[in-house]
Parts: sequence; structure tokens; C-alpha cells
Amino acid sequence: MKIIAIGRNYIDHAKELNNPVPENPVIFLKPDTAILKDNKDFYYPEFSQDIHYECELVFRVCNEGKHVSPKFVHKYYDAIGLGIDFTARDIQSKHKEKGLPWELAKAFDHSAVISPLIPKEEFSDLNNIQFSLKKNQEIVQEGNSKDMIFDIDSLIVYITKFITIRKGDLIYTGTPAGVGPIQIGDKLEGYLENKLMFSTHIK
Repeated sequence: MKIIAIGRNYIDHAKELNNPVPENPVIFLKPDTAILKDNKDFYYPEFSQDIHYECELVFRVCNEGKHVSPKFVHKYYDAIGLGIDFTARDIQSKHKEKGLPWELAKAFDHSAVISPLIPKEEFSDLNNIQFSLKKNQEIVQEGNSKDMIFDIDSLIVYITKFITIRKGDLIYTGTPAGVGPIQIGDKLEGYLENKLMFSTHIK
């Protein structure tokens, strides 16, 4: 499987990092080795001094698709979870300054926390899913799918113009405002519709 991640998909987050609001989805990839599941600890890597959390809604792909049309796009995802896109902000900033790819800042081992996944039928409105992240029991991020610049259907239609999606792929849909640094000793907890979905200690 692969992780297809979306950057700058919330206006307030784009502004907080002084990035322009995109006209098309900003896409990058993470490998399967980035996955961190089952509430496992995150070990702070030696290559960065500025790792940031970015809490995101995650959608699971359930069918292989290429050039998916809007009419049928609902058939290509079946479950929703919550995740963190850990980002080495210091590395990302250096690479952006030089016009280089972001992968080293985004795709490193265990940089993609993922919660258990919930069937999409259990959500009454996919365009009104509330989520939040707590750091050391204080809310640091709050988001809602209604505030995404590009909703999940639009993302899949756009992605599959370029990249074939396959069963088991995960789509990280971008983070709202409020991203910030982590430190050893922190505890991160993600909530989906007020339900605790994951808990990760920083070691």
C-alpha cells in the first residue's frame, strides 16, 4: 500500500505557514514504512530538531481506480480514520528554500500515525466530520471536513488523473491550523467526533 498525502488543504493552515492557498491539490507520498499504528510510541529521530504534529482525517481506498469519474468516486473509499503527518519542519524549510522535494521531511519511518478505521456508513455526513488533537491533555488542533478546500471526492478524482489508487491505500487529507512542535515526553491523543482514536507517546 501507499500513503497519498495532501498539503495545504485548509485555508487557515496555509496562512499560518505563509503558503499560498492552492488552486489544485498539493500531493506528496509516504511509503508503507511510515505507518505507526496500534498506539505505539513515536521515537524522536536524530536527524531533526523540529518535528511538528499535523492531525488529519484519513480515508481508506477500497478499489483500484484510474481516471475515476465524479459519478462513481464514492465506490473507491470505504472507511475513515484519524492520523498524524509528522513533519521535520527544519528539513522541510531548507528544502523549500532550495526548491527541493519534501520527502525527507515527510516520508521518514513512523511519520504517519494511523488510528483504527471506521466504516464510512457510520458517519451521517462525510462533509461534516469533526476531529481534534490533544497534546498533554490540551486541545491544540480542531478541524472539520467541511473546511477542507478539496473534499475527498474531489481529491480522488484529481489524484487518479496521475496515480492509480489501489485497495488498502490511505489518503491523508491535510491538516487544519494549530500545528506545532513535539518534545520527548509529550502525549498526543486524536479524537474523531469526540471518540478517542489514538494515543501516542513521544520518546
